[in-house]
Amino acid sequence: MSSDKDTNAEQPGPDTAPGVEATGADGADQVQPDGEHAESPDAEALGIPQDPDQLVAALLEARHKADSNWETVLRTQAEMENLRKRVQRDVENAHKYGLERFLEDLLPTRDSMELGLAASHEEGVQLEQVREGVELTLKMLTATLEKFGVEVIDPIESAFNPEFHQAMSMQEVPGVESGTVTMVMQKGFLLNGRLVRPALVMVAK
Repeated sequence: MSSDKDTNAEQPGPDTAPGVEATGADGADQVQPDGEHAESPDAEALGIPQDPDQLVAALLEARHKADSNWETVLRTQAEMENLRKRVQRDVENAHKYGLERFLEDLLPTRDSMELGLAASHEEGVQLEQVREGVELTLKMLTATLEKFGVEVIDPIESAFNPEFHQAMSMQEVPGVESGTVTMVMQKGFLLNGRLVRPALVMVAK
């Protein structure tokens, strides 16, 4: 006949469900219902080869892909750096030599002025000849400026426009409507529609 002490030892404790074993003092895993232990995810389900040779081959393939991707990253970085340097060089050259084409077209005007000045010192030269030479040079210069988007502002006998004209003085002019430009003391200039210098004018009041 068993004693009460033995009977109590066989009864499950209040905190222990039937079929479940509490964690022992040594920290062992707790037994789940029906006596099954918790398991980690199945390696085969994750696609990890179980055969050692296949595992080594998979690791080598992964290493090869990683090396290939790293080489691609390094090559891309080098290409981006070269592109940055090339763009910077192009910008610097544009700042230095942006007026090269303009200068090429402007040089004939300077040559004409130099020839006209030399001709003016010759004996027997006529004032009319010098004037014709200056007029020709001015036409060359004006054509060159227009080619590069420079427009002359010459508002004589037109309505005063404060956006493009600067009034130096006002005077009463008989028969002229108030606000009309009566004299242009200095012509203005536009560059591709943008004001570079306003025209200095006299306006009727």
